[in-house]
Amino acid sequence: MGHATENPESPARPADADAHTDGVNDYDRFAEAYVRENEDNPVNAYYARPAMLALAGDVTGHRVLDVGCGAGPLSAALRDRGATVTGVDASARMLALARKRLGDDVALHRADLREPLPFEDGVFDDVVASLVLHYLEDWGPVLTEIRRVLAPGGRLFASVDHPFVAYTFQEPRPDYFATASYTFDWTFEGESHPMRFWRKPLHAMTDAFTTAGFHRVLISEPQPDPAARDLFPDAFRDLSTRPTFLFFGAETPS
Repeated sequence: MGHATENPESPARPADADAHTDGVNDYDRFAEAYVRENEDNPVNAYYARPAMLALAGDVTGHRVLDVGCGAGPLSAALRDRGATVTGVDASARMLALARKRLGDDVALHRADLREPLPFEDGVFDDVVASLVLHYLEDWGPVLTEIRRVLAPGGRLFASVDHPFVAYTFQEPRPDYFATASYTFDWTFEGESHPMRFWRKPLHAMTDAFTTAGFHRVLISEPQPDPAARDLFPDAFRDLSTRPTFLFFGAETPS
């Protein structure tokens, strides 16, 4: 869960809070197709993942929790950089794909981020949460749990859909200062899948980190990997000139 791409041809629309939610955000339904389409695309392989790795920096010897690890590409990259990685995800099929990728090198757990994390206090040096928080209306419980499982001085790196993009996609424009849900239809291999996200104003995002006890909150709007310039020239131009994702770094008190 969490390594997502936007489809500009599928317009965002307000989500009906009372709608039947079966099948919404159901990664088990399209896990294999998702991985085939997103493994090496410009948004994920040449923007989202490199940006997260750059924020994390040297992780040699670090105990890292990958929240919303999906099929494990970010976990694999962190492992290859010398980290001891643990992954959690809500999707059983995504975790099965992660197991095939990672073997026994990474401990994997199925977990609902709306519930307490299945770990003791202070057992991780770093937590990464790539494109996962925007699935949650309330960031407070999961950020509190992440802070709990981080050691003193531990670091959190997170990315979400950029709130300016989610705001400007909708016509008429919604209330920017409201926390509101919206949906996309993702299409993989000809099949459409409904996805629901939550948009927050920027100040509400930063407030959520500080309320959960984090400090030194960093906001980043990075550029894509320069390698994408020749491989995906159109996507590179879009990613280097328009907001797509917003990245955060934060620390627990030492």
